[in-house]
Amino acid sequence: MEFRCRLASANGEIVEGVYVADTETRLRHELEEKGLFVLSLQPKHAVGGISLHLPQRRAINTREFLVFNQELATLLKAGMPLVQSLGLLKGRVTSPAFRAVLDDVHEKVRSGTALSEAFSSHGDMFPRVYGASLMAGERSGNLDAVLRRYVEYTKIIQTVKSKTVSALVYPAILISLAVVLVSIIVLKVVPAFSDFYATFGAQLPLVTRIIVGVSEFLRAQLYLVVAGVALAVVAVMTWVRQPGQKARFDFLILKIPILGQVAKKFSTSQMSRTLATLLGGGLPLVNALDIAARSVGNHYMAGQLDIVSARVREGQSFASALEARGVFPEVAVKMAEVGESTGALQEMLNTVADFYDEEISTTMERFVTLIEPVLLVFMGLVIAGLLLALYMPLFQLSSVLS
Repeated sequence: MEFRCRLASANGEIVEGVYVADTETRLRHELEEKGLFVLSLQPKHAVGGISLHLPQRRAINTREFLVFNQELATLLKAGMPLVQSLGLLKGRVTSPAFRAVLDDVHEKVRSGTALSEAFSSHGDMFPRVYGASLMAGERSGNLDAVLRRYVEYTKIIQTVKSKTVSALVYPAILISLAVVLVSIIVLKVVPAFSDFYATFGAQLPLVTRIIVGVSEFLRAQLYLVVAGVALAVVAVMTWVRQPGQKARFDFLILKIPILGQVAKKFSTSQMSRTLATLLGGGLPLVNALDIAARSVGNHYMAGQLDIVSARVREGQSFASALEARGVFPEVAVKMAEVGESTGALQEMLNTVADFYDEEISTTMERFVTLIEPVLLVFMGLVIAGLLLALYMPLFQLSSVLS
């Protein structure tokens, strides 16, 4: 990245120029090490300190991130200082984006900044749960154990997500195949039959006329139909991105049969495991609830957890605040109540997460087992109906010829 700098040397000379560096912090540090005083520093493509280029969020590979944390935990447990550990590990990272971040984090930690603060300064590039876990580990003096707990937490969450997505792949393939087959029949096969029947001059059956009419309309207005569908998708996406609308959209998802229950169980599992991870690191319940609300993917459930956090801050028990919202599963509420009364809330939350992870896996297996034959039968009926409607006039061909 290029930066336009205005510098002052030790003898008072003013120098202006363009310098290349991964981050602003790293460039500033390098210039100060050379004995230069930084008077101004801003991106090259900027006017009045405002960049004219849209910011691009750099993605961090999840696997590489987890490997880094595992190795960092191992080095810290072996007694290596944090600064040396970061300096060693940043050279092993292959991703340019992640390496640039680690360079900046290493510089900040070396200058006295806390590790949690150094990572949090990179905004949404890292989950808030990670920053909170680091903070809890720093406060408790047990950073390596907290890092291992976070790695385990992330692996479990990723496993549940991958299993859910994998279960939906085959139904998605069947639906796509059905759409392609129906499109070929309607756009290619139906017109050929329509031209053939037009030579007889006889009236076609009602079903055949409807299919032929739909085919003619789609062929004549294909670009308009595609544009309309694209505009509808863009309109829905724009609506969802409006403030507050994402929560309403996620609420509608919770009302979908079967899939809505899976979404609710996954949000509950995510909430429980996040809370257990943060509580295990020594973070207070109220702070853990605030962070867990930001980590839940379903915005409606996250909003409800925000309300729970406010009620707990006012003195209400966690279990009663959950129950009052009426959206969290009863099993989770009861187990949270037992955990609070016995002083084992962290263990109970882990149990809740494990329970719902297993429930999600079982539900998705049942869903796929049910939906596969249903989709196959539906595809067969649709295609058979189309072909029957097309061949039906042939059964009347003898009477038409006579």
